[in-house]
Amino acid sequence: MNAFSSWELGLALRYLRARRKEGGVALIAIISFVGIMLAVAVLISVMSIMSGFRAELLGRILSFNGHMFVSGEVLQAPDRDQVVERLRNAPGVVEVSPLTESYSVIRAGAQLTPVVVRGIRAEDLRRMDLVADSTQPEALRTFGQGPYGGDRVIIGQTMANNLGLRIGDPITVLSPTGGGSAFGSLGLEKTYIVGGTFTAGMADYDAGFMFMPLEQAQIFFGKEGVWDVIEMKVDDPDRVAEIAPGVREAVGPYAVVTDWTQRASAFWEALKIERVAMSIILGLVVAIAAMNIISGIVMLVKNKTRDIAILRTVGASQSSILRVFFMAGASIGVAGTLAGLILGVLFCLNIGPIQGAVEAITGAQVFNSEVYLLPRVPALIDPVDVFWVAMLSLVMSCLASLPPSWRASRLDPVEALRFE
Repeated sequence: MNAFSSWELGLALRYLRARRKEGGVALIAIISFVGIMLAVAVLISVMSIMSGFRAELLGRILSFNGHMFVSGEVLQAPDRDQVVERLRNAPGVVEVSPLTESYSVIRAGAQLTPVVVRGIRAEDLRRMDLVADSTQPEALRTFGQGPYGGDRVIIGQTMANNLGLRIGDPITVLSPTGGGSAFGSLGLEKTYIVGGTFTAGMADYDAGFMFMPLEQAQIFFGKEGVWDVIEMKVDDPDRVAEIAPGVREAVGPYAVVTDWTQRASAFWEALKIERVAMSIILGLVVAIAAMNIISGIVMLVKNKTRDIAILRTVGASQSSILRVFFMAGASIGVAGTLAGLILGVLFCLNIGPIQGAVEAITGAQVFNSEVYLLPRVPALIDPVDVFWVAMLSLVMSCLASLPPSWRASRLDPVEALRFE
């Protein structure tokens, strides 16, 4: 007899459609179905949200900060401009920007707030898509114009809102390292004009960063002619390890080359560990939901003892009996898995409207951008994750169906009919 023949499948499905007096089996089957469906949907939703969180966060951080960095003695070398040109020609490198970065405080009226002042060339700022796309065109045009880079700066929109600033307003920047230069004494503070604002989509950047023309930042912070780092962007951030040898060859032995994976290694490793831990925990939830199938099939076997005995006496083999009850249990798992996949995918695809509806109904903010660094709940459906979730659910459902099915196949028809 062929495996999983049509009569076996038909009998298995018929057994699941229990009569009223056998309603306990149907109830447990429904509970098992709902449990598996919800467990699969939750696992897909959580993994998609964590994948989306990582992708969104990674994309914004790398768009704002760059992918690889060069520091060391090469930044003070007389041929550093030639080094920049060699880096531009290195395989995989698409952008090269010399930067300075200083910690400071700005004052607007009576309010003070800490700020990271990034000195950058005007042409390099215009190539930062995340910033340039959210900044006023006039601000990009005037940035870097004037003596020594001019006095116009660009600040985060959240910072501007917190300080009540608008474009054209003056702000005072306090320098902890200011001092004399070839152009005279600069003192420890200077007034600049808010030339524009940017929105990076991350609370830390929008509330704590300021862009200042590179030459002006060098003079104001006592770093005249100095670069703190050369920042690079590559065509594929996941290939920085492959691109690094070409970069090291371009900069020579007196430079230190690092990348984004090293600068924030603890953060990214924490995200990876959290994702693995959540997958294991929710995978156990799927396993627990699948275990309900055992109860349903055990009750079904008990109710169908007489049927099993009759089937055996008319020639049904033990393997046929095993397959009948195995398919009865597995069909619950298959149906629950399919329903869970649909529910989980639909939830992820509509997570924005769902978030809005929940916030409108409860009046509470579900996703605080200042806490999670992102403006909305992200979700990225990974087909590989969906596949493995489905496989886990199906395997657990099949494993849960085997013990009671095997017990049913081992029933002695004589003993089963003795008390009927």
